[in-house]
Amino acid sequence: MTKYQAVGIGNAVVDVISQCDDRFLTRMGIDKGVMQLVEQERGEFLYEQMETPRQMPGGSVANTIAGLGAMGLKTGFIGRVHDDVLGRFYAAAMGKDGTDFVNAPVPNGELPTSRSMIFVSPDGERSMNTYLGISAELGPEDVDDEVAGAAELLFLEGYLFDKPKGKEAFQAAARACRAKGGKAGISLSDPFCVDRHRDDFRTLVQELDFVLGNEHEWRSLYETEDLGAALEQAAADSGLVVCTRSGHDVVIVQGNETVTVPVDAVTPLDTTGAGDQFAAGFLYGLATGQSLAVSGRMGCIAAAEVIGHYGARPEADVRAMFAAEGLV
Repeated sequence: MTKYQAVGIGNAVVDVISQCDDRFLTRMGIDKGVMQLVEQERGEFLYEQMETPRQMPGGSVANTIAGLGAMGLKTGFIGRVHDDVLGRFYAAAMGKDGTDFVNAPVPNGELPTSRSMIFVSPDGERSMNTYLGISAELGPEDVDDEVAGAAELLFLEGYLFDKPKGKEAFQAAARACRAKGGKAGISLSDPFCVDRHRDDFRTLVQELDFVLGNEHEWRSLYETEDLGAALEQAAADSGLVVCTRSGHDVVIVQGNETVTVPVDAVTPLDTTGAGDQFAAGFLYGLATGQSLAVSGRMGCIAAAEVIGHYGARPEADVRAMFAAEGLV
């Protein structure tokens, strides 16, 4: 069995990206800057409204794992796609990016491969409209204990908690990883996701080895507008806490150690994938034994790269960017 440095488990979603203006968002009834789940009919309607769409493999944790694979780590991804055109595209594209797509596309599935219609406005904000399709059917039967157990790092997607089967798959993977000495962590994913599953996430913060979230997600988790108080509670609950703040300093807390990582101001072209690639850079540092400060800086470099172009995955050699700053 392949020994993976990092394995992700999450929604396997094909991203379809198009530019738009704010008037279009209003006309279509799309909430700006957030991820909305949509039904198949609504998804098909929005797809028809897209001008010159670009198609690429996506999914939050899948983007992170693909970023780690591009940096040279041995990576695998546990997800579920249908054996249709988009599903075969997704599996092949993950492999091309250097990540093993562990689960073969499902033949004769009742639901199509998941897709997210992402509209990017002139200020770089992305408004995501996601039809989960077959990825929402991910369950414990899709988790190979030998794959999860072979992971040095396992990264989990909070969105999986929207379905009981996904939650079970998540828990099975975390158990398999930690039983073999690996470290398991989670991305809080979205403040609305945190609102839906607050009790579960508070338990996970205490049980897992690391938790990544942005300031809105941490405030939601602890039901306070005081970010400092939220992070103080998170630090008391978890082994390693990371908080990103949309262009402001990143805060990392582990035990009694608090590290603040400065962020260089960058005007975004497309913010899609900023958090995903921050996670990739940070976890690369964690996987290779770097300090918290260096790992945080790596996350900031990876995030800055991805917001400089359309799409949620890196186009430049991010590891070479680390080297240019003397980090590797």
